[in-house]
Amino acid sequence: MSLLIRNLQSAVPLRRACLRRDTEVLRRILGIQRFDLGLICVDNRRILRINRTYKNADKPTDVLSFPFYEDLQAGKLPSNLTNDDLNLGDIFLGVELIMQQCIGSPEDFQSTLTIVTTHGICHLLGYKHDTEEEWIKEEHRILKEFNRLTGSQLEPLSKSYIS
Repeated sequence: MSLLIRNLQSAVPLRRACLRRDTEVLRRILGIQRFDLGLICVDNRRILRINRTYKNADKPTDVLSFPFYEDLQAGKLPSNLTNDDLNLGDIFLGVELIMQQCIGSPEDFQSTLTIVTTHGICHLLGYKHDTEEEWIKEEHRILKEFNRLTGSQLEPLSKSYIS
């Protein structure tokens, strides 16, 4: 199935090929290649508007996930699906905020974008902030495998960083 990446902002230069490559590795690790997934890159103004509308939060954020399956048990993939049901959902990446958060940080933008995308995919797979311990273990597992496959050295971001 497909990975759709849309860049709806001009505040941050974005290397979509790198984002696509890294996200495809994440999809292989998680066994979700057969599911459609949308990544939409937006600026602070747009992510603020989405955050206000759907989360009642009056601030920009780094990631918002909108799962196709809202009641998934954490880490369980949907089963018994038709081709029309092979969709995980959409992830909005607040790339302008992510870039701002990288300033003065040891993490570069592209690495942070991959880590935040991992966080967003976990949301689509049923992980919620009330399952934080389980979630953190899963993010560590995913990024450890990502590092093994790519030679990267990514680590989950601190709890205070992730929205």
